[in-house]
Amino acid sequence: MRILFVHQNFPGQYQHLLEALSRIGGHTLVGLGIEEPSQAMAEGVTSLRYQLSRGNTAGIHPWALEFESKVIRGEACAAAAFELKQQGFTPDLLCAHPGWGEALFLKQIWPDCPLLCYQEFFYQNHGFDLGFDPELQGLSDWRSNARTQVKNAYLLLTLQAADWNVTPTHFQHSSFPPEWRQRISTIHDGIDTQRASPDSDPPSLTLPDGTELKAGDPIVTFVNRRLEPYRGCHSFLRSLPALQRQVPEARVVIVGETRGVSYGAACKSGEWKDVFLAEIEGRYDPSSVHFTGPLPYATFLQLLRLSACHVYLTYPFVLSWSLLEAMSCGCPVVGSATAPVEEVIVDGHNGVLVDFFSPSDIAAAVADLLRHRQRAHGLGERARETVLGRYSLERCVPRQLALMDLVAARAIGG
Repeated sequence: MRILFVHQNFPGQYQHLLEALSRIGGHTLVGLGIEEPSQAMAEGVTSLRYQLSRGNTAGIHPWALEFESKVIRGEACAAAAFELKQQGFTPDLLCAHPGWGEALFLKQIWPDCPLLCYQEFFYQNHGFDLGFDPELQGLSDWRSNARTQVKNAYLLLTLQAADWNVTPTHFQHSSFPPEWRQRISTIHDGIDTQRASPDSDPPSLTLPDGTELKAGDPIVTFVNRRLEPYRGCHSFLRSLPALQRQVPEARVVIVGETRGVSYGAACKSGEWKDVFLAEIEGRYDPSSVHFTGPLPYATFLQLLRLSACHVYLTYPFVLSWSLLEAMSCGCPVVGSATAPVEEVIVDGHNGVLVDFFSPSDIAAAVADLLRHRQRAHGLGERARETVLGRYSLERCVPRQLALMDLVAARAIGG
């Protein structure tokens, strides 16, 4: 088949699919995005980039700003697709991540080509991420509800345009309106469980600040792409004084960018990290808390193999790959008792679940695992078994490929 993959940060979630298709051979694989490729390309994959021709309109209504941004990207992506068509390229299947708007107009270029969209999340005013954290999000009113309505407008357009859709988890599937769920398959992208794997004797690791971590150390890990409330940075940082009182020797390693946000509102008074550290100033030992910034993937995995307890907190929102990667490495996990995590972790079986908003519960759960290493080890073993059984590449990629074949053949959708 001739397949065009469209993703702003190509290859993004398509990396494992591309590697599998490359190994199978016989396919023409083309990727289109706006950024430089975020990962090494599989053999035989052609990566192309499109460029924006304009920016946002000055003074545009704030509710329409995000929609205009997506239209601008969609137009630019469609222009690049049209150029491909002029050069003689006609795909048998379009695979697109619509999250930044790129998929909006692809069917205007190739109206007869099946479109399979990777759908991550549909925003709701109640029961999901919005309104979950009143302290930081405030109370919803008709204006915030109206903003959400407009925020979903481009998603409704892509759902209408797509021949079929796929989403990674059942929780994410449940966020979409009922009338669209029957056209969305639930298949995870897959975790490379051979690469993200335990090590019974992991080597030491030197952090960017010079701290050396060794196997057997009471290491607590916490990972955000960017430290932000959506991923529980406030609850975790607030737990540090209680954790250090209970386990003074604990080493807390926090991975991720400390500036800006990926999800939710930016901090109005600097950076979220600094705001919440200021709250606990004088009540914790900063010399035992290490902020690494982003780490190379191999280093990140090395850290997880050393971790005695991994903490993962999230609003009811998209599930992070980092949780499943930590579980695949055999990490004992303390996770938030929120719907996306509860889909993966059964409390007391393959991890421990705690109240997202309770720093004292987080600290107590982490301290318990640091003190009871045999119990923690058992949780980590069952965590890896969960990933092997449900989220490994061997489980997920064949299902993804089969879905692509069905959509390309117009056996479903249309």
